[in-house]
Amino acid sequence: MLYTNEFITFEHENEHDLEHTLAHKKDFSVPKIYNANGNLAKRWYVYFSFRDPKTGRLKRMKNIYGAANSHKNKEDRLALLTRYRRRVLKLLQEGYNPYIDNTEFHKNRLAKKSEIPAPVEQPKIVPVDKPLPTEVKIEAPQPLKQKQKEKVADKMTIREAFDFSLELKAKVINERSLQDYSYSTNAVVKWLKENKPKIKTIDQFTKKVALEFLNSVLLKTSSRNRNNYRLNLSSLMQTLEDNEIIDSNPIRKIPVLKSTPTRNKTYTTQQQENIFSYLEKEDPILLLYIKFISYNLLRPVEVCRLKIKDFDLKNNTIQFKAKNSPLKTKLIPKILLKELPDLSKLNPENFLFTPIKIGGAWDASENNRRDHFSKRFKTVVKKHFKLDENHALYSFRHTFITKLYRALLENSSPHAAKSELMGITGHASMDALEKYLRDIDAELPNDYSDLL
Repeated sequence: MLYTNEFITFEHENEHDLEHTLAHKKDFSVPKIYNANGNLAKRWYVYFSFRDPKTGRLKRMKNIYGAANSHKNKEDRLALLTRYRRRVLKLLQEGYNPYIDNTEFHKNRLAKKSEIPAPVEQPKIVPVDKPLPTEVKIEAPQPLKQKQKEKVADKMTIREAFDFSLELKAKVINERSLQDYSYSTNAVVKWLKENKPKIKTIDQFTKKVALEFLNSVLLKTSSRNRNNYRLNLSSLMQTLEDNEIIDSNPIRKIPVLKSTPTRNKTYTTQQQENIFSYLEKEDPILLLYIKFISYNLLRPVEVCRLKIKDFDLKNNTIQFKAKNSPLKTKLIPKILLKELPDLSKLNPENFLFTPIKIGGAWDASENNRRDHFSKRFKTVVKKHFKLDENHALYSFRHTFITKLYRALLENSSPHAAKSELMGITGHASMDALEKYLRDIDAELPNDYSDLL
C-alpha cells in the first residue's frame, strides 16, 4: 500500500496547472505550509485536513516533512515544501483519499503516464477505526520506544502550538494582552513538565488535563486568577481549532467560576488633599502624573502613552489611544493647563512622563512604563500614608468622577448630569457610564429619614 508521503516526495512528473476543484462541498482543505516563522531550528512541513467519513467533519492529517528539514537555508526548504504542497493538492483533486486503500488509484496514475489502458475499479474501502497513516519511512527495524518517539515528533508539541497561536494573536491584540497570554502558556508548559511529563503534543492537552491545571491555579491563588488563565488559554486554543491544528477547543466547555472582583477605593477629600500637598515637595513628576488621572480623567496606562506631539495647546486638546477607541481627543481643562511646563522646545517624539523629567526619551514597553509609576506611587505615597491595597493610582479617577457627578447633580437632573459627564469621561455609552457609577458608589440616595 502506498501512502501520501510516498506520492508526494517521490513524484517526478512534470507539474502543470492544477484542475479546478469541484463545486460541491470539498472533502479536503487546501494544503498549507508551516514555516515556523522562518525558524530553521524547528521542523517545517505541509499539512492539510480531510473529511472523516464517520463524523463528516474535516480532520487534520499527519504532517508531510519529506526531505525539507535536511536543508539548512530558508529558500531551499521553502522551495521543496512548495513542490510538496502542489503535489498533495493535485493528488487530492484527482481523488486520493487517506481513509481508503489507494493501491488501484496509484496503478491508474501509472497507467495514464505510460499510456497503457488500465481497468478502472472502485477503491476497496478498508474498515479501519482511524485514518491510514499519511507518512511512512522505509528503514531498518527500530526499537518500539524509538518508533513511538518519531510518532510523537510528527505532531506539534504543546510549546510549538502555543507559539504558533501567539504569533497569530500578536497581529490582533495589544502588547499587554499578548504578554498575559504568553505568561499563561509558560505556566502551562512548566506545570506539565513537573506534573504530566508524558504529555508532549497539543492533541494530548485534553479537557481533563486543562481542568487539572486550572484547579492547581485555583488552589494556589483565587477563582479570579483561575478564570483569567481559562480565558487566555481558551482564546489561544480556539485559534488552534480555527487553523485546524486541533479538532476542538477543550477549554471552551470548562465553566467559569464565580468570583468577587476587587475594586479600587475612592479617596476622601482630606486624603486627596494631603497626598497632593505631600507630593508637591516629595515628587512633582508623580504629582503631575496623578493630576492627569484626576483632572483629565485618563487611565494610568493612557497617561503613559502621552507624547509631546499629542498636545494641541492652541485648541487645548490631547489625542491618545484609549480603552474604547484607537484615537481619542479630549479637552485639557484649565486647572491642568496651568500645571504644564513649556512643551514647545521639547522633541515631539518624546514621552511626556519619564522617571526623571517631563518630556524625554524612554526605551521601555508600555506595560513597564505603567508599572514604574504604580511601584513609585506605592513606595512614595502608600507607605507614607499607610494606605491599604485597594487604594491605587486608578482610585484618583474614581474619586474625581464621583466629585464631578455629584457637583453636576446640584443643578440638573440625574439624566442631564450623566449626559454631560459622559462627554467628559469618554465612556462609549450611557449604560457603560451608569454601570461604572454604580460600581464606584457615585450615586447615593437623598436622606430618607423622613420616610422611616
